[in-house]
Order: sequence, then C-alpha cells, then structure tokens
Amino acid sequence: MNQRTLALIAVSIATLIYGLTFTIAKDVMPTYLKPYAFISLRVIGGTTIFWLLGLFIKQQKIEKEDYKKILLASFFGVGLNMLTFFKGLSLTTPISASVMMVMSPIMVLLFSSILIRKAIGKQRIIGVFIGLAGTILLITYGNSATNGTATNNNWGNFLVFVNAASYGMYLVLAKSLINKYHPIVFVKWLYLFGLFFVIPFGYSELKEVIWLEIPTNIYWNIGFVMIFTSCVTYLCNLYGLSKLKPTTVSVFIYLQPVIATIYALIVGSDSLSLVKVSATLLIFLGVYLVTKQVEESSN
Repeated sequence: MNQRTLALIAVSIATLIYGLTFTIAKDVMPTYLKPYAFISLRVIGGTTIFWLLGLFIKQQKIEKEDYKKILLASFFGVGLNMLTFFKGLSLTTPISASVMMVMSPIMVLLFSSILIRKAIGKQRIIGVFIGLAGTILLITYGNSATNGTATNNNWGNFLVFVNAASYGMYLVLAKSLINKYHPIVFVKWLYLFGLFFVIPFGYSELKEVIWLEIPTNIYWNIGFVMIFTSCVTYLCNLYGLSKLKPTTVSVFIYLQPVIATIYALIVGSDSLSLVKVSATLLIFLGVYLVTKQVEESSN
C-alpha cells in the first residue's frame, strides 16, 4: 500500500470520526453533561495527551513574539470554536450542525481577503452569497422537533455558524505557525492556552456533574470525543496533509454532513425536512463555487 493510499485512509478515518461526533456528543448533552463542562473535559484530555506526545519528539523553543500569535489562534481555534460548537449542538440537531460546519471554507476565504488582502473573484463572491443564503435559511427556518421535543434550533444553528467562522479565522491565523513549528509542539501550546479560555465557563458546570449517575455507554461517548475527536482526527489530518494537497484534504469536509445525516437517521436522533435539504443544497453550491475557483487558480 503506497503512502498516498494510506494518507487517503487516514483522512477518511478523521472524516468518519467527525461525522459520528455530532450524534455521539449530542447524546451526552445536556442530560449528563452541560456543553461547557464537556468542552472542559475535552480540552483537558487533549492537553494531557498532546503534552505527553511532546515528550517523544525533539524539543523546539517557541519564539517570544509567537506566544501572542498562538494565544490568539487558541482563542479562535479552541476557546470560541469549541464553546460555541458544543453549546450550539446541545440546542440544535446533528444534521443542522453538520451542514453549518461546511461553511468553514467560505469563512476562510472571507478572513483571508480581510487579513491578508487575498483577492476574491466574481465567482467566489457569488459563492459566498449563496452559501450565506443557505446559512440564513437554516438559522431562521431550521426549527424541528427531535423525538417529539422541540429544541432552540435558531440559536443553536447560529452558534454553530459562529463556530465555523471561528474555525475559519483560526486556520488563517495558524497557517504561518504550523509551517514554522512541529505540529505537536504547536498544538500542545494551543490546547494549553485553550484551557484558560474554557475553564472559566466549564468550572461551575463541572461541579454540577453527578458522575455516579452517568451510564457506562455515556462514559464511552465522552471518551470517544476526548480521544478520537480531539486527538486521533488531528493526527490523521496531519498525516494526510503531509502526503496530499490541501485542496484534496479539504474536499473531505463535504462528507461530514453525509456521514452525520446517515448515522443520525439510523439511530433516530434527527430527521430530514425540506428546509434542511434546501439549505444544504445552497451551502454546498456556495462552497463548490468558492473552492472550484481556488483549485483552478492553484493549477
């Protein structure tokens, strides 16, 4: 098996984990863990694992001026990103949340144009507006009942959109840092700084957790998110990026809603509606127009 095939398998595993996470994490919140408590556990687990991994690689000193850059990247990539994602997911449905996440490439384009003055062509501008139209449709009219219980989908969908925007900003800010430092060195500091952002939100919710009343299967769900969603996905994508073009890896984000939808429908945690399907088509069309021109201009 050649390295390209292994890289494609690694990225596929990461995509599968992300797709399953929407429903697996949703099963935990808010019945057993409130979202900020869950995020605190996730970041504590990720920080511990990456600092342990850091012991097995060559030590690399962070330049003094880069600590501020990592701190800012941590705010968008760990703090705001994760807090809004889990809070939003606790209020909306897995399918809606997974569709909203596909907005990340569009947000990367917008922030790149603003921060590094990257030119935007007409086709990509149209793509941005179409994608945003799908987002507004889903946020405004994406309400549905899950297992007979209405959820605050509007606010939840908006928070997941903020999460996608935050992650887009993180990718733009982290690009130079990832090229400069070993990925494990970078991410261990990223998660450590992230602890300072999430603990103030999660501390009181962690104190409320009644650990003895949490079923065994929910503990497995929590462990899945802490180990696989936080760490294994990063390592898989890292290996994929080392062997494949970034555009190839980015295509896999489009599979997340597909996997999330199939799994959510199988376990009965969500349902489809005309609004969800229409919004999904608009967002996918917008992302296609944005990424198609990027790929063409890179050839």
